[in-house]
Amino acid sequence: MSLRAEIETRLKEAFAPRALSVVDDSESHRGHGGWREGGETHFNVEITADAFAGLSRVAAHRAVHEALGKDLVGRIHALGLKIGT
Repeated sequence: MSLRAEIETRLKEAFAPRALSVVDDSESHRGHGGWREGGETHFNVEITADAFAGLSRVAAHRAVHEALGKDLVGRIHALGLKIGT
């Protein structure tokens, strides 16, 4: 399973989002730190879910990182998040 698919699966299971977009943006970082052949190093995630209501931005980001797990987060270089309710 690709990292993009793993990210989608874990976020869907954790938050039942109304909207979710996971984009592998690795190619636009070619030659930069953390980039590797084959991509799957840089991701942009946009997620909208009721679970984030009342959370601060930092708390929402922490919740996403916890849902993804250290094993998955440790395999990517950069994760851009746009979180909404």
